[in-house]
Amino acid sequence: MRITVKIIVALIIASSQLFAGGLVHVEIKARSGDATYLLFIKYELILSKCNLDYFREINKLPEDLNLIRDKVYKLPVLVYNYNSVSIRSTIGNKDLTLAKKIQAYNEAMLKKGLRKVDYRKDNILWVPYDYMNCSMPSTTGSTGTMVCPILGEAHKNIRIRDNRLTGCVYYIVAGHGGPDPGAMGKYNGHTLCEDEYAYDIALRMTQNLLEHGATVYVINRDKNDGIRDAAILEPDNDEVFYRNKRIPLNQVSRLDLACSVINELYQVNKKQGVKKQRVINLHLDSRGSGQRVDMFFYYKAASNEGKELAIALKNTIEEKYNHHQKSRGYQGSVKPRNLHMLRKTVPVSVFIELGNIRNSADQKRFILKENRQAVANWLVDGLIKEN
Repeated sequence: MRITVKIIVALIIASSQLFAGGLVHVEIKARSGDATYLLFIKYELILSKCNLDYFREINKLPEDLNLIRDKVYKLPVLVYNYNSVSIRSTIGNKDLTLAKKIQAYNEAMLKKGLRKVDYRKDNILWVPYDYMNCSMPSTTGSTGTMVCPILGEAHKNIRIRDNRLTGCVYYIVAGHGGPDPGAMGKYNGHTLCEDEYAYDIALRMTQNLLEHGATVYVINRDKNDGIRDAAILEPDNDEVFYRNKRIPLNQVSRLDLACSVINELYQVNKKQGVKKQRVINLHLDSRGSGQRVDMFFYYKAASNEGKELAIALKNTIEEKYNHHQKSRGYQGSVKPRNLHMLRKTVPVSVFIELGNIRNSADQKRFILKENRQAVANWLVDGLIKEN
């Protein structure tokens, strides 16, 4: 997502700490919709309830916090007239630790190119709203909290446990969706649809990745279906691609659109200096009902990094099975394959088949919430090892 930064400043400075006319905020011009989460990450703002509520209030945003392309928004970052003496006297707070934190923030924004001039030269000081107005998390070992609404009401509040994946970008693609439910199986009179179970595991992976500081793009999105714990995940067809793009019925058009969404985001992140970007494609296989299969992995033949990623994931799954079910055995595999989502996406990609949706034994991997969570946990453990 490209954001143009514009600081609203009045040239007439009042004697108060802020610019004349009350509170002044850093402003941005949104170049794409549905981007609040990415915007906060870009400006290193904590996705806390306090921060998000304030962001919603100052911009009169709807509950879903969607942004409109080309509209100007105020960030929860206050603009002070730096008095050329000290940060503490400028903001009227004697806390030295706070002053050093504000200084570090301004220097970080300058280093990232989001500020063009050092605050000591242009006398414009940026102060994140939450530094002085929100109660920060105090949980031991926590590096902060954030809110991710796509995960659903019960799971949207994320505690960031560590920074092991900070700087890494993941594009999570749950197979099919919209008009295409994907593979289908029968279970106790119910129809199991590939897109619903792949999506639930995708969201669980997203939650885990965020807890480790990663940046995550959920490519297939359903605003009504967060993480669900039911065994039978009722099918629907209201999924869209990232930025509310309608999912086409035609398979080639659908795959091309998914790839273009990912590739566009890849280029934006690459320009911002992101070194590690990965695409994780999640699917459920459809074979004869009597054929049980283990998770297996595909990569693009020409991609050594893709092969290494697939091997790291496969080895992690095998280690988990050997630990938790020593007598079970594991027959997963890693192979190159010329699949559209591997061939057409620019970032390093892996295509994962999670099991046979028509096999009664494999179905337990999907219908039990504990198993869906285990699959997500193990795959994220593999991504951490690959990192």
